[in-house]
Amino acid sequence: MVLDACGVGGLPDGAEYGDAGTNTLGHLAREVDGLELPTLGRLGLGSIVELDGVPPAETPVLHGRLRALGPGKDSTAGQDAGVEVHAVGKVGQLFAGVGIDLQHPGATNERALAETTELIRSLPAGFVFTNLVETDQVYGHRHDVVGFHRALREIDAAVAEWTALLSPEDMLVLTADHGCDPTSPRTDHTREFAPLLASFHGHRSRRHDGSLADVGASVLAWLAGRRAAQLPGESFVWAEVGR
Repeated sequence: MVLDACGVGGLPDGAEYGDAGTNTLGHLAREVDGLELPTLGRLGLGSIVELDGVPPAETPVLHGRLRALGPGKDSTAGQDAGVEVHAVGKVGQLFAGVGIDLQHPGATNERALAETTELIRSLPAGFVFTNLVETDQVYGHRHDVVGFHRALREIDAAVAEWTALLSPEDMLVLTADHGCDPTSPRTDHTREFAPLLASFHGHRSRRHDGSLADVGASVLAWLAGRRAAQLPGESFVWAEVGR
């Protein structure tokens, strides 16, 4: 799942783009006097960067920061693994349908979260790729910190439901694509790292910093193991469980 615009700190070259010191979630947490995200916190959000209201996780978590601008959004990992690919929200349009079997509506976060929940409940197997847009389009660009936090709390509640539904055969990955710092003097995207939260059977507590391409490589590794050709990027699944 991609949480659009939920960056966690400026990339090293951010100053070249006017984005020095940006940190979407860090500054959002400060502006609202602390984020209320218990589920994302348990998955390790507060272990990635310091966030008011979200302490580091107390249980084993795989977490980190990813360089968000690169070849990381890959819809073909599921097809390479021989499983059905479901796109929720604008994912299908981003890839012009390439590598996607079924597209599901998700113009709002509410609809996208509901569609994702139903897919998790009903699918015996497959790859679900969801993009949540409102943190970017509705709240991020408008610097609406209250709305941004409310959207994150709604996502947090949905993820809590998902974690209760997932089986040991399932992997959950949460990330982002860039930032949209509500304290920036501009209302455009900000050049930031993306968070990485990953939960799957056999994972251990460690930090994985790398490229967004690592997500595609890891999804493919989880779905197909070593029999599939590796995508660009480093799989944190193989490093964890030797699949």
